[in-house]
Amino acid sequence: MLKFERLKPFMEMTGNVYPDLIKVFYTNLNLEGKSMISNMKGVTMLITFEVWSNIVGLKHFGVKVGRGNVVEISEFNKMQFYRSCLKDSSHAFNRFHIGTLNLTPRFLAYIIVWQLTPKGSNHVMLNEEDLILMYCIMNKIKVNWINIIKEHMLKSRRFPDYQFSYAS
Repeated sequence: MLKFERLKPFMEMTGNVYPDLIKVFYTNLNLEGKSMISNMKGVTMLITFEVWSNIVGLKHFGVKVGRGNVVEISEFNKMQFYRSCLKDSSHAFNRFHIGTLNLTPRFLAYIIVWQLTPKGSNHVMLNEEDLILMYCIMNKIKVNWINIIKEHMLKSRRFPDYQFSYAS
């Protein structure tokens, strides 16, 4: 499922993680036109579409999901979709909890909340955006991952500890 979204290069990125440096990067992160810019110790870092494409391996096309974007998926119904992913579809629920999902949707949900759009806490609760991303991946609907990650990064700068759930 992840191959279709062309997430392989991004998911396979390796290297050291420096949480303190990441905090400085996010603290100074701003949007300038369509590019993101941050300044760390006098060094300006510019993240353009070319950086997303050449270094991260992501392309700027597909459905935009997230803050202020109207999802172009008319057939998506979060209640129906969530119920279709449950181990026991007759199970009553009042929250979108990962633990009640079948194996494949659960695995996909963990990839979304831990790696693609990491949360600072409460990794077991899915929000509507998480469900839409799961729906798109499971139904082979191309997602604009640059937009998703960019929105997530900009959201993270407002909440300093939001994006630091990565295992170092």
